Amino acid sequence: MDPHEALLEIALLLERERALRYKAKAFRAAAAVVASLTPEQLADTAGLRRRKGIGDSSFAVIVQARDGAVPDYLAELRERAGVRPSALRSLLRGDLHTHSDWSDGTTPIRAMVDAARALGREYIALTDHSPRLRVANGLSPERLREQMALAPGFSDEGFTLLTGIEVDILDGGGLDQEPELLAELDVVVASVHSKLRMDAGAMTRRMVRAVSNPAVDVLGHATGRLVRGERGTRPPSDFDAVRVFSACAEHGVAVEINSRPEREDPPDELIEVALERGCVFSIDSDAHAPGHLSLLDYGAERAEKLGVPAERILTTWPLERVRAWKRARR
Repeated sequence: MDPHEALLEIALLLERERALRYKAKAFRAAAAVVASLTPEQLADTAGLRRRKGIGDSSFAVIVQARDGAVPDYLAELRERAGVRPSALRSLLRGDLHTHSDWSDGTTPIRAMVDAARALGREYIALTDHSPRLRVANGLSPERLREQMALAPGFSDEGFTLLTGIEVDILDGGGLDQEPELLAELDVVVASVHSKLRMDAGAMTRRMVRAVSNPAVDVLGHATGRLVRGERGTRPPSDFDAVRVFSACAEHGVAVEINSRPEREDPPDELIEVALERGCVFSIDSDAHAPGHLSLLDYGAERAEKLGVPAERILTTWPLERVRAWKRARR
C-alpha cells in the first residue's frame, strides 16, 4: 500500500484511541517527509533510515508498505479500533464540536477538514475554546474574528465548515465571550470547565442561566465527568438534571451526547431524563485531532442503545435544517 497513506492512517487510529499525542505527531511528521520524496528516494532504504523525521517505527511501516504489505503496526491498530456497527451512525451528517491547533487541538484546521471530508461529513463546526481557558490557549475576540474570516475558504458545494466556539460557562452562568461576537457564530457550544464541584444548587442556577441565553445552541459534556483515560477519573458535577434539561427543552438548546469514551457524558440515566423532558440532542466528537472525528461511532452506539430517536438528533439533519432550527430559536 502507499506508505504516505499508511502513515496517516496510523496517526488517525492512534488519535482515535487517545494515545499519547507525540505518537500520532511522529507518524504525521514521517508522512510529511514521505510526501516530499521522489520514487527513487523512497526506494533508497539506507537513505530513508537516515532521514530526519523518520524513526524506527515509521521506517518499518514505510518499508513494509512500499514493499507491498499492510504494515504490521497498521494491521494491529485496525484490529484494536473495531466497534459494533450502528444503524444510527450511518445517519449522522455532521459534528458540532471540534477543535484545531488554534486552541488545544493538535492539528491545523485544514487537517481537520480533510479528515471530516474523508469520513463523509457534510459539515462540522469549528469550536475552539474561549479566552478564560488559558491552559487550552482559548481564543480572544480578535483571534476568533480572524478564525471566522477563514471559514469560507474551507467550504464548497459538498462540505461546510461552520464558525463556532466552545464557550466557558462562567461561575454565575454568564458566557466567556463578547455577546455581539457570539451572535455572529454559526454554532455556540456552552460547557462548564471550572469549579466542577460547585454546590448543586449553585451549579443548577449556573447551567440554567447559561442555556437560557439565546446565543447558546448546545450544552456540551453536561456533567464534566471522566470515567477512564490518561487524565484519570473525575466524578460528575452535581445539579438538578430535571431543571437543567427542562430549561434546555424550553429554550431549544440541544443536549450534547459527547462521543469521547473517556467521558460518556451525559451518563445514561441523564440522557433518559433529557429524553423525558423533550430535549433535542447533538452527537458530537469533541475532536482535538483528526482521528477523534471517528469517535462518533461511540456516541451513536450509546444513543441507539438508549432509544434516542434519530429525528431528535441535530447531527442527523441536513445543514439547511440545522440552520433553520437556529434561526427559529433566535
